[in-house]
Amino acid sequence: MGGGAAMIERKEELLALAREAAGLAYAPYSRFHVGAALLFADSSIVTGSNVENASYGLSLCAETVAVGKVLSGTGSRQLVALAVTGGEPGRPGRGPSVTPCGRCRQMLNEVAQLGDTDPIVWCDGDEVIETTLGALLPHAFGPKNLL
Repeated sequence: MGGGAAMIERKEELLALAREAAGLAYAPYSRFHVGAALLFADSSIVTGSNVENASYGLSLCAETVAVGKVLSGTGSRQLVALAVTGGEPGRPGRGPSVTPCGRCRQMLNEVAQLGDTDPIVWCDGDEVIETTLGALLPHAFGPKNLL
């Protein structure tokens, strides 16, 4: 993965933006605020925060909100890296590392396959886990399977 000093700077920037996005979460039921920040090859960044609903099944994860923004108009589709964080209100990134749920992995895979990328994923917590989307979702089904 790596990428040198520039990628380390982007990592810190994405983690900070994910934490900031977590502060905007609407999570009155779980009180678990999640934020995501997606970095694209053109240097654009799209963020999202989780949005809960009294009908729990209608809630949206932070990554899903960000993917919705991307697919509804940002233009860039080459996802190169992303960060996700979560935790109690005002305390994102503290505690166990937060990884994208299965649904979010599939949603992120849609964007990654459209741009033919396997982005780096930083999962924030007391320990920041660095992995790739391909490692989180091996043998993924996506647009390439339907073309």
